[in-house]
Amino acid sequence: MSVNKVILLGNVGKDPDVRYPAQGQIVATFSLATTERAYTAAGGQQVPERTEWHRIVMWGKNAEIAERYIRRGTKLYIEGKLRTRTWEDRNTIKHTVTEVYADTFELLGSRPQATAPSSPAAAPQPQPRQPQGGGNAGAAAPDIPF
Repeated sequence: MSVNKVILLGNVGKDPDVRYPAQGQIVATFSLATTERAYTAAGGQQVPERTEWHRIVMWGKNAEIAERYIRRGTKLYIEGKLRTRTWEDRNTIKHTVTEVYADTFELLGSRPQATAPSSPAAAPQPQPRQPQGGGNAGAAAPDIPF
């Protein structure tokens, strides 16, 4: 048995880049920053703040919601899986990238004032998406231990 599951809580680094491939479903990609706070270890050693950047990929309905509601600075909770892909550029240099393919996500915090509609009923609120394809779609969300 094996598990490939990623859970991230962070801030969007740039507006999603949304593409509509000729033979496929919509795809959105963007960066997400997660930050570990600075602290002082028991021995007095100062450990600085550390930020990790993650490349997020969303497909289909999730990508459509990302295009409408996700902007730079948005706080997101994401569940997904790691995917690594490799390609060769024009100069025959091999590149490898690890991405998080988002299965479900939740927008956290409030929307920025500049994009808020004049009436709260004017725009539908995005709902967290269930994983695509089977699974326990009708089951209650698992308890998070923190």
